[in-house]
Amino acid sequence: MITASIQRFNSAAGTIPYSLVALAARVFPAAVFWQSGRTKVDGLFTISDSTFFLFREEYALPLIPSDLAARLGTLAEHLFPILLVLGLMTRLSALALLVMTAVIQIFVYPAAWPTHGIWAACFLLLLAYGPGNWSMDRWLGLEQPRP
Repeated sequence: MITASIQRFNSAAGTIPYSLVALAARVFPAAVFWQSGRTKVDGLFTISDSTFFLFREEYALPLIPSDLAARLGTLAEHLFPILLVLGLMTRLSALALLVMTAVIQIFVYPAAWPTHGIWAACFLLLLAYGPGNWSMDRWLGLEQPRP
């Protein structure tokens, strides 16, 4: 009785379209990165002085100069979320944000692994299975249709 109920539930859950799952995996982490990017600029395109301070004092990445990291990070937090939401160059955007997540996890906020793990899971899903049918990648013929 319980086994049959679990099987029915699993069967029903299995009908959730992958495109819906992929859309959620694209939009929700993109929103986090976009919002973070917006806190780093004054107006539309001017990186704020506080951003340079953050990258120099709090983030202090060991691999690249802080001013360059501030510029690249701010650009990435604006560009890749837009591409993810559109489903354009999705796998590349997911990879870029996965690398950025790893850098944040390793060098900036190592105690925030539960949050970073959720982001990473979304990006890994998109890397492995693509953006789904509701994406520009699919509409442009860059991805194969998914059931």
